[in-house]
Formats: sequence, C-alpha cells, structure tokens
Amino acid sequence: MTTEQQLHLRPDSPSQQRSSYGSPDSARYGGERLLFLAEALRTFHDTGALAPSGPDLVNALVVPATSRPNRPISVLEVGAGTGVVTRRLARVLRPGDRLHVVEANPRFAELLREDPVLAARPAGVGLRLSACRVEELPEATGATDDGPEGDTDQAVGTDRAGVGERYDVIVSGLPFTNFEPALVRDILDLYLRLLAPGGELTYFGYLGTTTARTLVSGPRQGARHRAVVRLLRRFEATYGLGRRTVWRNLPPARAHLLRSPGPYA
Repeated sequence: MTTEQQLHLRPDSPSQQRSSYGSPDSARYGGERLLFLAEALRTFHDTGALAPSGPDLVNALVVPATSRPNRPISVLEVGAGTGVVTRRLARVLRPGDRLHVVEANPRFAELLREDPVLAARPAGVGLRLSACRVEELPEATGATDDGPEGDTDQAVGTDRAGVGERYDVIVSGLPFTNFEPALVRDILDLYLRLLAPGGELTYFGYLGTTTARTLVSGPRQGARHRAVVRLLRRFEATYGLGRRTVWRNLPPARAHLLRSPGPYA
C-alpha cells in the first residue's frame, strides 16, 4: 500500500544544516546554483530542473540510507548534479559504507571531484565517481574494464573494490519525464538488477508537469510525458513502499520509495 506517511525522515542536526546551507560555504554553493542554472538552460533534457533539490526533498531521498541495517551498506546515486544529495549521503554514511556516484555532465562531475564536503567525509567511507550515464556502467553492460570510451571512473580516496557489486540503496535524480518511455523502462529494469534483494530505491518527480509539458511543447511531447508517467505508476504499484509530497521545493516535488523483491539480508 502506498501512503505518504510511510516516509519518515531523520532530520539534520543544526550543525549539519548550517554546514550544508550556511555561511561558511554559502559563496561556493551560490556558485553551484548558478552553474546548475547555466547547465539546465544548456542541456535541460538531461538536467530536468532549474535549481538543485531543496533540503526537504534531499532528506526525503536519503531515507533508505538513514534507516539501515547494522552493517556496512553500498549506495548508488545516479544523476548527482552539483551534489546536494551526495553531500547529505556523505554525512550519514558510516565507516565501511560505500558510495558510488554517477554523473554524466562533465562540469558537474568535475565539481564533485573537488567538493570539500566529500573530501572530508568520515574515514572509511568509500567513494567512487563515474562520469557517464548509468546505462554505460560496467555493471550495466556486463563489461569488466573501466567502461566505455570517454567514461572516467575514479575512486576518490579509495580503491575500486566496489565495481560489479549490487547496492542496498539507489537514489536517482534523473528527470524521467524528459526521456522516452523505452529508456525509462530500461533504466528502471537496470535499477532492479543493480539492487540487492530487498534493496531500496528513491526518485522524485515534479508536480503539475504533464499539463505544463502539453502547453509548452505540444501534444506529441505531452503524449510522451503521459506515457512515462503511466510507466512509473505501474512500477510504483508493483514495488512502491510510500511517497512524500515536498511542497517546500522549487518546484514542489513528490519523492517515491520502492523496494526490490526478495528478503533484505
């Protein structure tokens, strides 16, 4: 059963909130917002928004990483953008955990490589960065090398022991309703293959986009958009655990929590 009440958050402490959005790093993060806007205007199809996710949406997306078993976990973030979710994950993960970040935009990927919060993550938290699309990962293609030509797959301060593993948590920031239905289906199927049994997936969508898409882009794009929404709703009906509407976001969004089949080890 899908209810919005099922997504309970563990809020940041005041010190975490200040470090994420407060004064010491405000100039840097202000620059990131400008970069995000510039890239959104340049490549809106792949970026899908005009601003990074706000704190409430970030908290909703990282729920599975904060409600965790008493053992190390492996987390995959897809479509990290400028890193607002990535930094939150880096703060909540513990020694022994692994975080694999996938970001296809080279400007965003370079920003993530230089991020001071990620560099200062707790000792023992592994971090791997793949500058490619998720469907190009070695895990997705069955390859055993470093991935397709043009992919830069780097371990940031750790080794690459995570290549080929399955994940306890996947956090997706991809703008599904910008894509063709066949691609969305392929990505969702890939997420299920990459998740460990009982692993959890979060993603989000903005509210009111179907009508806006039809008005702005015409009936063909509106029909494509509706087809993607129907596909997502079927996926959520099969695997969904809950959802949360986040009104304090630009624009308002709905975060979805899903679980792959099988017992969680």
